[in-house]
This record gives sequence, structure tokens and C-alpha cells, in this order.
Amino acid sequence: YQLGEGDISPFQAVNVALGGTVGVGNIAGVATAIAAGGPGAIFWMWVSGVLGMGTKFFEVALGIHYRRREPGGSMVGGPMTYISCGMGPAWRWFALVFALLGALTAFVIGNMVQSNSVAEGLSYFHIPTWMTGTGLLVFVGLVTIGGIQRIAHVAIVCVPFMCIVYMLGALAIILSNIASMPSALMMIVQDAFRPTTAIGGFAGAALMQTIRYGIAGGVFSNEAGLGSAPIAHATARTDYPVRQAFWGMMEVFVDTIIMCTATALVIILSDAWKSGETGASLTIHGFSSLFGIEAGSAIVAFCMALTAYDTNIAWCFYGETCAAYLLGHGHIVRYTYRFLWLPLVLAGAVVKLDMVWSIADTMNGLMAIPNLIALVVLAPVVVRLIRDFEGTFSRSHGVAGLHKTPHS
Repeated sequence: YQLGEGDISPFQAVNVALGGTVGVGNIAGVATAIAAGGPGAIFWMWVSGVLGMGTKFFEVALGIHYRRREPGGSMVGGPMTYISCGMGPAWRWFALVFALLGALTAFVIGNMVQSNSVAEGLSYFHIPTWMTGTGLLVFVGLVTIGGIQRIAHVAIVCVPFMCIVYMLGALAIILSNIASMPSALMMIVQDAFRPTTAIGGFAGAALMQTIRYGIAGGVFSNEAGLGSAPIAHATARTDYPVRQAFWGMMEVFVDTIIMCTATALVIILSDAWKSGETGASLTIHGFSSLFGIEAGSAIVAFCMALTAYDTNIAWCFYGETCAAYLLGHGHIVRYTYRFLWLPLVLAGAVVKLDMVWSIADTMNGLMAIPNLIALVVLAPVVVRLIRDFEGTFSRSHGVAGLHKTPHS
């Protein structure tokens, strides 16, 4: 890596990565985990979040360390570069497998699924899906055509704005039920280690079901281990890999520990989890307990639409970077990928995606395999980077100390 090199600021990079991770999983995914596994699923979501912070730290550090600049183009990093450069030429085929899966998966999970979620969210306002798809096609195209620079400028506005709107709504519900907070937290911890009994519309959940859906919900939300976020972080202007890796940890903390917990507390404190609803409908049920059905639906639908849009433009960059690794880092490859991206934005909004969801989950899992293997093999490199950063940090403070007066 080269000190201080990059295309966007560290904060812009983390917002692009957050745009790719903060999405439907924080709203509908958390609700599905509670509906299937009970309140105890949130405890295991926290566990996956804490572990995910460590995984994301390793991913981002390696992504920065092994990044390189395209000839006359942008900075490139991620699993493709740290597999091929860190594990050696013999493993280049492994990097090609990841790049192929990444380029194809982006069309599904990062594009069609997201535009479908936007169309579903705006359907609460009686907007036809074809109209949503056409509008998305235009707005996605205007942003993605400008590459990482334009994506970063949009993400730095949209992501914080969405987080603030959603968190203010969730905080209002939490504060209105603050007296029930201790019992809700105790329920989450207790139900994490025992079967959750049936109550109201909730059918009950076995302990293994609680653990499974909690961990799956956390991984689906923060994407730690998937290998996507390091592609965005690798473009950051930073002096040391470890410094940007801390931004990666913060990304998981905001996504899982803050955003997902807010959704969970809204659903549990409002007793919506007993309703028998699932997915986004369950989250809407929770928000409606304070704001009413119209305002509650509007808040959730608006936030789902904005997060899905952010995810769409971020994953376009991930997919085109993977495609460029496969076919050559030239403008032709990148612009061709962007133009192929746009028709699927419209298609995702207007078609049913039940089978696509299953395909997306499978491809996500396949994508994670080469990345996780690389993280294990290259763990000693990250340890060395941490020690180098600690040494540099200590020396810089020692030098600063030499300029102090004897009386200071």
C-alpha cells in the first residue's frame, strides 16, 4: 500500500460500505429473525455482530495492504487482490472464482432484490412498480455512471440521513416504553438460552431455531466475511491499513449493534412480535404502535426505499470492480457493466423474486468461502500490520514528547 493514497476520504469510504450493508436486513431481516426465533434471536445477532467486527477488521486491513491502482484509473482492493497477492500466484484461480461470484451476485442481491424492496416499500403509497423501476433506473444510472467518486458523494448524504430518520422514529418508540426496557432486555438474554414458548400469534421457537435465525440475521445485515465492503474501503485515502480497519469495525457496530437493535427493541417493546406478522410488516406493526398505521408505514417504507437505493449503487461498484478484475481494468469493461446493470434495476422492481432470493442466499454463501479461507491464511499478516501500527503510533508520540519543555 502507499501512504495517503486513495480516491475518496475514509468517511466517504465507510458510508459507501454502510450503503452496501445497511439495508433491508436492518428492517425486514431483524423482524424475520424475531418472528422465526423469538426475542432471544437478538442476543445471537449481537454475538454475530461482535464477531463480525473482528472479521471486518481483518478484511479491511488486508484490502488496504494489498490494494493497487489501475493504470490511469481508480484504486482497487478487496478479496481478489489479497488472495492473489497475499496467498501467491498459485492461488490466483481462487481470486478469479471470488471475482466471478462477486460480479454475478451483485446483479441479484445488490440490484434486483434491492429494487424489488424499493418497489414494495413505495407500494404503500400506491405507486405502481413499473413507475418505481423507471425512476430507479434513472437515479441509479445518474449516480453509477460517475463511478466511485459520485457514489461516495451520494452515500455521504443518503446514508446518514436515513440512519437519523430511522433512529429518531425508533428512539421515540423506545422512550415511550422505557419502563419496559429492563424486562425486554432480560427476555432477550433468557430466551437466547431456552426455547421460546408460543404466545399470541407467535408460534414458539426451539433453541436451535433461535440461534440459527439470530446469527443468520446478523450476517445478512452486516455482510462480515462476505468480502464486499473491503472493495469500498480500499479506495480510501489513508496512511495505514489498520487505521481504516477501525472504520470497518465501526461500520458493523452501527449496522448490527445500533440499527438492528433499534428495530428489535421497537418490535419487542411494542409487543408486535406476538402479532404473527413477519418481515417488513412486523416492523411496520411496531412503528404503528406509536405513530399509527399510515405514519408508521410511511417511515418504514421511506427508510426501506432509501437504504435499498444506497445498497444498489454501492453493489454496482462492487460488481464492476470484480468484473474488471476478470476482464481487465479498462473503462470499456466498467461502463459495459454499468449499462448491463440498469435494465435489471427495472426488472427487479416489476417481477416476483421468490426464487431469486434463494439464488442470492446461495451465491452469498459461495462468495464467502474463498474470502474466509483467505482471512485465515493471511491472519499473520494482519497481526504484523497491527504491530507495525502500534510501533508507529508509539514512536510518533515519543517524538512529540521530545518537544515538550522540562516543566510541561
